[in-house]
Amino acid sequence: MSLRAIDYQPLDLAEPAELVAAIRKRRGGQLINLDRMLLHSIPVARGWNVFIGEIRENLSLDPKLRELAMCGVAVLNGAEYEFFHHAPPFLKAGGTEEQVKALRHIGKLSFPKDHFDGVELDTVKLTLQMTRNIVVDKAVIQDLKKAIGDTAVVELVSVIAAYNMVSRFLIALDVHPEDQPPA
Repeated sequence: MSLRAIDYQPLDLAEPAELVAAIRKRRGGQLINLDRMLLHSIPVARGWNVFIGEIRENLSLDPKLRELAMCGVAVLNGAEYEFFHHAPPFLKAGGTEEQVKALRHIGKLSFPKDHFDGVELDTVKLTLQMTRNIVVDKAVIQDLKKAIGDTAVVELVSVIAAYNMVSRFLIALDVHPEDQPPA
């Protein structure tokens, strides 16, 4: 008997073939647990794959800032699955192990700001404000706008908004990293 309210779709799911193939292609041949949960609803899985695919693969935003924001959202919302999947791309994009460890303290007085440059700190501020308060200090937007431009700010806000959606989905449906059983 499963401990989760809604079981994952099987790893070898083949239908609907076109959608499953598109998801596998974006994931390098795999279906991860998030996909296996999303595939309970074909319209949701289809829309998610396109939308999140664009957020992940086609923005002009610096990948390091994108992944920094995703990791920040994950920690702030307690979405370990999200952090598990985005800390490695953050490192690949130029983040450091010290920054990954520091992100575990986002939103706390113990957050070590000295591990981040000005634009990264503004990204952390924006992530924190959007995730916790929803309302964002206009000065944070202005500082980011000066540093990275209008398009990148719009894309960064979109990343933070999208990954707040992702974390809420993961937590509500108890989606765990692929190598971990449900609690």
